[in-house]
Amino acid sequence: MELFNVYPVNPINIVKAKGSLVWDEQGTEYLDLYGGHAVISIGHTHPHYVETLKNQLDKIGFYSNSVLIPIQQQLARQLGEVSGKTDFTLFLCNSGAEANENALKLASFHTGRKKVIAFSKSFHGRTSLAVAATDNPSIVAPINQTDNVVFLPFNDEEALTKAFQDFGEDIAAVIIEGIQGVGGIREASISFLKTIRSLCDTYGAVYIADSVQCGYGRTGSFYSHDYAGVEADVYSMAKGMGNGFPIGGIAIAPKFKASYGLLGTTFGGNHLACAAAVAVLDVIKQDKLIENAENVGNYLIDELKKFDKVLEVRGRGLMIGIELPEELSQVKKELLSINKIFTGEAKPNVIRILPALNINKEIADRFLTAFEERLKA
Repeated sequence: MELFNVYPVNPINIVKAKGSLVWDEQGTEYLDLYGGHAVISIGHTHPHYVETLKNQLDKIGFYSNSVLIPIQQQLARQLGEVSGKTDFTLFLCNSGAEANENALKLASFHTGRKKVIAFSKSFHGRTSLAVAATDNPSIVAPINQTDNVVFLPFNDEEALTKAFQDFGEDIAAVIIEGIQGVGGIREASISFLKTIRSLCDTYGAVYIADSVQCGYGRTGSFYSHDYAGVEADVYSMAKGMGNGFPIGGIAIAPKFKASYGLLGTTFGGNHLACAAAVAVLDVIKQDKLIENAENVGNYLIDELKKFDKVLEVRGRGLMIGIELPEELSQVKKELLSINKIFTGEAKPNVIRILPALNINKEIADRFLTAFEERLKA
């Protein structure tokens, strides 16, 4: 049997990792400033993380949600404390797509409605509802296509207001990334997020803050939407939540009422996944990584804006997009092949920087030096 060939892969076999460094099978060192799509939040093989997982695995790795799993409660308490959402409740699953899928289902159950508002260049996942709300026709199969999702221009308050005026009584939810990842590191404006909150309140719709990539402290706030000073009804999360171990979840406002069977999962919230997530929150709190993400991120953004050849630097904290002109479209590939630095991309010519939240100024300078070298070359 061969693998189903759906990933364009770099011909690099990573066999060892520590912090923000990884090594291939030949022993070549690479700087990882992408973290496997913003997943590595506290650095590869962090000692506390590794020890926590080993200890849990020695006890029990998995049992289903048919029994008490106290570490789930521990995770919920810590998440409430670090995020500031102490009165919210937590539903655990396995991925960002599942988190958004369950958020949308919950909104529909709560309101009894079907329509969802999403935005241009959005990405919410590849499962049925999540991909229907994703603005990429190439990954939406015919079975996923639905008239229940309405796409509007990102950051267009007038279009949003009109959509609610036209069919507000049918709208179950508005789903939005605080900063679009795949869409090119585009930030939702404060006034736009406030307008979403106001319209959802007026029409009884649910405000879903997709924080899968832009959450978990990456932007200098726990959820990137927090900078707008308004609270969403549901926050979805995954990626950085387990530092590489698959786990996702939704934080749910008190107005939602749970009932047996409303949502469910086999693997979500298992002992090992929760141990990983608890370890991540331990490190985020102890090492003040949210503050570090803001400080190092601000430094990187300020320095990147000094390069004449850069069209625009977007983002917040350690979620950064560097837009380059077409003639510099090869820079990302050369950063990897020549400077041995992993970064991400968004089409057409945006380099995405999504490193671990504990990188320091030295690592930032190493990237800036390489980036300058590539631009001059």
